[in-house]
Amino acid sequence: MTTDETVDCYNCGRSNPEWAQVCRSCGVQLRHGQTRVVPTGRFPTDTTSLISIAAVIGTIFGAVVIGLFISGLNPTDPVAGGLPTPSPTASPSADPSAAAPTDTPAPTPSPTPALPGTIAFGRELDANRVVSDPVRTFTPPDSFAYSVTMPQAFGTDTIENEIAKLGGGAGENIVLPRQGVPVDPASSSLGFVVGTAGDFLSAWGPGRFEWRVYLDGSLVAQGRFRYSEG
Repeated sequence: MTTDETVDCYNCGRSNPEWAQVCRSCGVQLRHGQTRVVPTGRFPTDTTSLISIAAVIGTIFGAVVIGLFISGLNPTDPVAGGLPTPSPTASPSADPSAAAPTDTPAPTPSPTPALPGTIAFGRELDANRVVSDPVRTFTPPDSFAYSVTMPQAFGTDTIENEIAKLGGGAGENIVLPRQGVPVDPASSSLGFVVGTAGDFLSAWGPGRFEWRVYLDGSLVAQGRFRYSEG
């Protein structure tokens, strides 16, 4: 009801100054001269109260929409699980020396041990029965001579000679198996004129030959020569 000093709110029942136009408590427009209607249910059902409630809800909804719009203008990256985003870690670079295979050097073949003696081929012998003018190629009319020299006395009365005919590859053909030749045990050299190259070598045909000398079963000297029929 209306008094001289205050006016009761039609909606919430609170007293307001006579000059007030809206309730200071609920914001509903005051109805001067009208008796307040007390709602009979839990929620207000009068039109004015419902409009007031809708206005409040609309204001809240509008504030939410405006807030979402403003937040969309400054997007921030969400952090999953509240943890910082891990920075990518560079994978270790491969060691070129380990990825790339290295060439294994081929083993160097051991040099053939030098033989103690020497053998020479020629057409004649000197006074010491050693080849005086060494040659390597013989034709049928040439005289064929050979000599063997050791750094010290033979120490035996026999040496062995072997002749192999060499093929185009690694193969060879033994044309003269080991054959004993008498020597002076106190001498360190020997030499023989065999005859003509044709008489000595023609049965084996032209080609390259290797002469080997053995002393007590060990190879002590070897040398090569060529026979040509042309």
